[in-house]
Parts: sequence; C-alpha cells; structure tokens
Amino acid sequence: MTDLNAPSLHYDRRTIVLHWLTAALVVLLWVLGQTIDWFAKGDPRVFARSTHISLGVVLALVLVARISWRFGRHAVHLPPAGSGWLDKLATSVHWLLYGLLIATVVLGVANAWIRGDTVFNWFKIQAFDPNNKGLKETVEDLHGLAANILLFVAFFHAAAALVHHFVWKDGVLRRMLTA
Repeated sequence: MTDLNAPSLHYDRRTIVLHWLTAALVVLLWVLGQTIDWFAKGDPRVFARSTHISLGVVLALVLVARISWRFGRHAVHLPPAGSGWLDKLATSVHWLLYGLLIATVVLGVANAWIRGDTVFNWFKIQAFDPNNKGLKETVEDLHGLAANILLFVAFFHAAAALVHHFVWKDGVLRRMLTA
C-alpha cells in the first residue's frame, strides 16, 4: 500500500490554497444567498447583493485559476487514494464538483444580468429583459438549485474526507492540509 503521508504525496501549496479558498467562498456565498432577503430594502440589501455578486466574481476568478492550474503542466497529480469503485466514485464526485461550480457561477452571472442590479451603488447592471418575470424567476431558481446541489455534494466530499481521516486513517485528508 502507498504511504500517503510521504512528503511527495501532498498537493502543492497553490492547489491547497485554491481548494480551501473555493470551499470558503462557496459556503460564504451560499449563506449570503440564503439571507439576502433578510436585509432591509434599500442600502442594506444593495450592500448584501453587491457583496454576493462581488464574491461570485472572486469565485469565478478562483475557479479559472484553479482549473488552469489543475490542468496545467505544473500541477501535482497524486495517485488515487484507493482502487476500484471507490476511486471511480471519488473521481466522479470531483468532476461533479467542478461542473456544479461552473454551472452555479454561470447561472449567477446570468441571474445578475437578467434581473439587473446595482453594485454598491457605484454602477448598474442593466437588465436583459426587465419585463420577463418568468425568465428572471427560472434563472434565479436554477442558480439557487445549482448552489444547493453544490453545497450538498461538497458536504458529501467533506464527509468522505473525514471518513478517510478518522475511520480509515489513510492520510488522504492530510494531502490537502499541508504542502
């Protein structure tokens, strides 16, 4: 069996930072997305929505950096932690997470563009079709659905990492904790 605690079997610092930055942004964006309507109308809600949009843009940039790094020639590619169906499941979940991240970000951009918005009262995103309530609601619902599924799959991913760490004690989680 491969010693997953060996120094050569850890992700590089950039991969680790991009991973945890992505995770933090996803959780923060989800919480903010769930609570935007709690803010009073006017400046407080504009600030909350603007923060959500701005952090969504940051997530998009982090995602581009992460995908570029992951598929670039300098990326660290570790051997699978297991074999058989568990390895196939882990690979599938990783691809699903990337797909959901992309879908959620694209739907978020579409949502802001279709709805129209004011960003920190500095500039306005013009609404694509301001009178099309059905389109606005559909895209908003799809963005929320994608975000909810993303959070659920990310939770499953985190739970699997904890099982690796506390039950199987195989060092998989440590690969993403230290460089």
